[in-house]
Amino acid sequence: MKIVILDAKTLGDDIDLTVFKTFGEVEIHGKTSPDETIERCKDAEIVITNKVVMDQRVIDASSRLKLICVAATGMNNVDLEYAARKGIEVKNVAGYSTYSVVQHTFAMLFYLMEKLPYYDHHVKSGAWAESGIFTCVERPFHELHGKQWGIIGLGTIGKAVAKAAEAFGATVVYYSTSGENDDPFYPRMELDTLLSTSHVVSIHAPLSERTKNLLDRTRLEKMQKGAILLNLGRGGIVDESALARAIDEDGIYAGLDVTEKEPLPKDSPLYRVKNGDRLLITPHIAWTSVEAREKLVAGIVRNIEIFLKKHTI
Repeated sequence: MKIVILDAKTLGDDIDLTVFKTFGEVEIHGKTSPDETIERCKDAEIVITNKVVMDQRVIDASSRLKLICVAATGMNNVDLEYAARKGIEVKNVAGYSTYSVVQHTFAMLFYLMEKLPYYDHHVKSGAWAESGIFTCVERPFHELHGKQWGIIGLGTIGKAVAKAAEAFGATVVYYSTSGENDDPFYPRMELDTLLSTSHVVSIHAPLSERTKNLLDRTRLEKMQKGAILLNLGRGGIVDESALARAIDEDGIYAGLDVTEKEPLPKDSPLYRVKNGDRLLITPHIAWTSVEAREKLVAGIVRNIEIFLKKHTI
């Protein structure tokens, strides 16, 4: 049996992939471009992909393919309907990164809320040593306790963020992107109300027709001056041109772990934000704690084991 891993670099060099050799021949590629996908998949019986697209063209060229393992929860890079028609199973891994994403959400929050870059520079530049006083209150910051935290997308990760926010004394409200979630523990709000009344807004929703450009210029204008917007859902939910303007003109803060195009292109308006201290961007790393990536690989292994128990390849 031949297993092909298309984008192993997204799993990290520190994660052991030799475990897949217990199933047969393993071919590992760090990255795979669209032009290389067909050639690399044509003899594979199992393909492991994180973000490499497996569309009808690739599936048709992969005559031996029986199983596609997505090294993620979202499967939008696979033509699921066509794979099913061809009798190819597609398996993802759910829930592996919840704690990692929650941790990164709060790391981004406190980086922005407590003005940490400024104070770090204040010390390391020697300004504190020259100040003659034991402290510095030049950039005031507030406590999370007593503030309202609005969550857009109260799924598994959203609920975990809500629980952590409550531990800091915040009041949690949420907006249902599907319109169908009625959680018994947290007040549900209309989006405009949530945006205008929350001190912190975090996004933990998938990208869909309902959420595409959900936070446009009109919606972003409703946020309070000094409010913090965190997007750990999907790029494309926030209009990035409108966000750049809102940061500079309306005084909001933003932490983004996802962007509409990844990696962020050099012509993005986010590079032109004048008030850079109000914007934090990380390169889609919220899911990537060592523990999360280890759970992810273990989940892929389980999916292969379950598949092989049902089928003979």
